[in-house]
Amino acid sequence: MHAFDVLGDPVRRRILELLAEGEQPAGAVSEVVRREFGITQPAVSQHLKVLRENGFATVRPDGTRRLYAFDPEPLRDVDAWLDRFRRFWTPHLDALATELARGKRERRLREAADDSPDESRSTP
Repeated sequence: MHAFDVLGDPVRRRILELLAEGEQPAGAVSEVVRREFGITQPAVSQHLKVLRENGFATVRPDGTRRLYAFDPEPLRDVDAWLDRFRRFWTPHLDALATELARGKRERRLREAADDSPDESRSTP
């Protein structure tokens, strides 16, 4: 299965968001996903299996629990694929960063001017 096929499912994306926060017991992941998506525990297990089989998640036993963790390796392929398209949004993001910096600078200058004593208002 291609990485975009795996990531195309909102349930799997949500599971990855949960796992990106740190290692999680299968039961905790299942509880959140069942509550948010209204699906059964076996359905959540199937999504975890797809993530595991496609390298997005790892699992390790811990007594009777199964602990899942996020594995970023498959996202490197996604990042490499996206690289050829970055030229479409990078200049816009750079321009936005410039405008934000300009706005911050102008606010600082205004605040500094407002904080300085105005000699024209003082009375002798």
